[in-house]
Amino acid sequence: MDILDTDAYDRRQRRNMSCSLFLYLVPFFLASSAYLYLFMPGAVGSTLTAGVKSAPVLLLAAVVLSWNGAHSLLGVAGGLAFSAVGDVCLVWPDEMFIHGMGAFAVAHLFYSATFLSSSRYTSYSSSSWPRLLYPVLFLIGVAFYIYMYPFLQKAPNPDLIVPGVGVYILLIALMGSLAVRTRRLTTILGSLVFMVSDVTLALQVFKAVTIENGSVVVMVTYYLAQLLIAVGDVKATESHDDYSKWKRS
Repeated sequence: MDILDTDAYDRRQRRNMSCSLFLYLVPFFLASSAYLYLFMPGAVGSTLTAGVKSAPVLLLAAVVLSWNGAHSLLGVAGGLAFSAVGDVCLVWPDEMFIHGMGAFAVAHLFYSATFLSSSRYTSYSSSSWPRLLYPVLFLIGVAFYIYMYPFLQKAPNPDLIVPGVGVYILLIALMGSLAVRTRRLTTILGSLVFMVSDVTLALQVFKAVTIENGSVVVMVTYYLAQLLIAVGDVKATESHDDYSKWKRS
């Protein structure tokens, strides 16, 4: 009976935490909706646009900080903060595209380091199937780079763009592979959706493909990806705490 009571208590605690997390995320939903409906499509470069565009990701960083503590500044919260810098830069893509790409590259390094080193993401499954996806993600990245190469050479500053995009693709493929390594569905989906967002953005920026309402697709998938990564980080902490309690019992 005691075990049943404990299980019921744990379920109630998880429900309460899920409800609390949803309430914490309400400002993100409002801010992202405000940008998508008030500024998209055809958002013009301005300080106001930059602030509204970056606000949802900064709010996600605040949520992760409030749940996981200041140490997350060197993890997912830090990655979200650098992503917000990238958001601001890409409001003026002609002048600051390289800077934005660099900021997002640093964000992927923060995410990768977290997925690789944090004990909260340690997998307790012995399954080896995720390893099959590692080379697949890198092969997709190589194929995409080969496809984009002629378009990258036509960019205004190909000496920077061609190698820069190559390094960026390598970093996001690494981030995706390490996300798969965690075997946490929310984190994996977040990384894969991030890749979709970046592919869509690159196709438009370098005029490889014309996508109807492409800017909206980029931002919807981008915000969704960051949401999934942030929620995955919070859930990883909860799961780790539950596992630690189980080991001590």
